[in-house]
Amino acid sequence: MSSSSLPLSGRRGLILGVANEHSIAWGCARVAHAQGASLVLSCLNDKARPFVEPLAQSIDAPLLNCNVESEGELAALVQQAVERLGGLDFVVHSIAWAPLAELHGRVIDSTAAGFARAMTVSCHSLAELARLCEPHLAGQGTLVTMTYLGADEAVPNYGLMGPVKAALESMVRYLALEMGPQGVRVHAVSPGPMPTRAASGIQDFDALMARACEQSPLRRLVTLDEVGALVAFLAGPGGAGMSGQTLYVDGGFHAVR
Repeated sequence: MSSSSLPLSGRRGLILGVANEHSIAWGCARVAHAQGASLVLSCLNDKARPFVEPLAQSIDAPLLNCNVESEGELAALVQQAVERLGGLDFVVHSIAWAPLAELHGRVIDSTAAGFARAMTVSCHSLAELARLCEPHLAGQGTLVTMTYLGADEAVPNYGLMGPVKAALESMVRYLALEMGPQGVRVHAVSPGPMPTRAASGIQDFDALMARACEQSPLRRLVTLDEVGALVAFLAGPGGAGMSGQTLYVDGGFHAVR
């Protein structure tokens, strides 16, 4: 297949939140690159760079630091990505975080400060990213974020992140409404449980993965490439008529309980 006939040939993407080779953001980057996209990647800080830089180099993608809690870093990231790529056609927001004490505790015991930080990093950062990217995505752009089933139902040990992800999915619908007239499509992708660094902070996560394997129609976990393939579809011509959705890639687990 020639590079010009690949689904994402000529498309330019910014992917936020690469932590290591097991992160969902990396799966999205790897598939998008294989489908012809030119990319800029972000990681949290210099501490994460040794784990991410070899990955970025393997797909010839610039790697930039971005901590969404640091004033001006998100704006700087978008500006540098646009300068390096000459524009943007799709953006992947794969960022979620909550203080560990809040994540391991009951939602009823969560603090206002901890809840606010989790919302700022995991949810409101999508709104800020959308505002910064809107002028560059206008016409045919796509913005995708990552959610989880715990947004729709109470999942044991998912705790504080459940309400935060519920807010994120609502944010997607409102962004789709507000950005649609500019030709921008917005989606949430909801993978099943996967052995990522972020998931390692959830108590008894192995039990959650085992349950998914036992009860999902496909009787297995999904892969990073399968998540990346869905994101690539949404960013490409196949997803041109879709917006405002939460799409599951979880082996059918969401449909059978």
